[in-house]
Amino acid sequence: MRRHRKVKIVATLGPASSDFATIRSLFEAGADVFRLNMSHGTHEEQRARYDIIRKVEAESGRPIAVLADLQGPKLRVGTFAEGPHDLAEGQSFRFDLDPAPGNASRVQLPHPEIFAALEPGAELLVNDGKIRLRVRDCGPEFADCTVTAGGAISNRKGVNVPDVVLPLAALSEKDRADLEFACEMGVDWLALSFVQRPEDVIEARELTKGRAAILSKIEKPAAVRAFSEILKVSDGIMVARGDLGVELPVHSVPPIQKRLVRACRAAAKPVIVATQMLESMIESPMPTRAEVSDVATAIYEGADAVMLSAESAAGAYPVEAVATMDNVARSVEGDPTYRDIIESSRSAKRQTVADAMVAAAREIAETTDISCICAYTQSGTTASLTARERPRVPIVAMSSEQGTLRRLCLTWGTHCVQTPSLERFKQAVVNAAKAARDFGFADESNQIVVMAGVPFNVPGTTNILRIAPCDERLIYRTDPE
Repeated sequence: MRRHRKVKIVATLGPASSDFATIRSLFEAGADVFRLNMSHGTHEEQRARYDIIRKVEAESGRPIAVLADLQGPKLRVGTFAEGPHDLAEGQSFRFDLDPAPGNASRVQLPHPEIFAALEPGAELLVNDGKIRLRVRDCGPEFADCTVTAGGAISNRKGVNVPDVVLPLAALSEKDRADLEFACEMGVDWLALSFVQRPEDVIEARELTKGRAAILSKIEKPAAVRAFSEILKVSDGIMVARGDLGVELPVHSVPPIQKRLVRACRAAAKPVIVATQMLESMIESPMPTRAEVSDVATAIYEGADAVMLSAESAAGAYPVEAVATMDNVARSVEGDPTYRDIIESSRSAKRQTVADAMVAAAREIAETTDISCICAYTQSGTTASLTARERPRVPIVAMSSEQGTLRRLCLTWGTHCVQTPSLERFKQAVVNAAKAARDFGFADESNQIVVMAGVPFNVPGTTNILRIAPCDERLIYRTDPE
């Protein structure tokens, strides 16, 4: 099975998509990566989903990536003695550490770290920004505020603090337990929530000990400001637009999305555009035109992947949502304007031999009659650099490392094929020609580009490129050694 598009689709699993038949159908409809949301469900439920994914993988013969999304610290108000209260614009309201049930004028905010970071003039957002308050006065145990946008406040509503960097670790105790569980289970990617600084990513990397790649979720203004440093220490990025749209003016999110996607492309690191992409398909079999345009925009920008959340996890039409995303991707990538946009935004920075090799492979493929680029990769770097070039022809990523291939399922344009461990470049060419034919990328009359590093099985040694026929008889005739 091969995909007829370059962008990847991430589908979240949940109550609506936990059985074998549905997960298999999601994969067949186009899901390349399955997301396990650690905010919901028990470890036993997540393990059952993981086991089903691996069963689907074994039956399909195609690598499938699993992404575990950590919850991150959740900042919430306390409870109220008499149910919800309406806060009116202009009224005063206090947050404090007092555990007594709240009323119309105050409520507990059981997070002393927030009070330690607040200053007069800072903004507090409650219930996804529906209620907004401006801090007038504050201390180590309280914040006196003025309501600037009113609404009903009730038990345990979430709180956002967009104006300050909070002295909170990105990993709560729950996250640490979930991280260890996910790594032991064998997930390929870990999505890290509440990232504010590069140190948050470094801490998570020390805990994973190389067992999973780290995907940093950009969902806070502090992460946007420190994005360059966060990108350097991350293996990939998720643009979590839902939380960004709460903590930042909503009109600022589209240009931020474009900048982040372009920076990730230049760094050859995969980027997911996420949140509310086909939101109406939670309840409707058809998306809105605006949602389709939103998905299309992310694809035109060159994002590696687009993601479904509640649409596939809890919606009434999970398979239809994936199929819709697949259809949108095929339509966009078939548009001549798509190639114009992708090629005009291609990064020209090339500093290493590997950079030059993949650029040459793309140039050769686009100026001669080449059917695909076959990239042998131990760590995934060669395939990732090739994908950064966004070539017009398919990329066949080949490796003996199953974990590498699973991680590459998140990378734009890669069709991942497992091969035996190789010792000679001629074996690589023969295997590449066979894979190109077997998966329908070429026939015996076509030529392919083969890239590898010699000696084999040494990461970071991309140093050889060959234009080869897909007819194995010609390979042996031209290269008897």
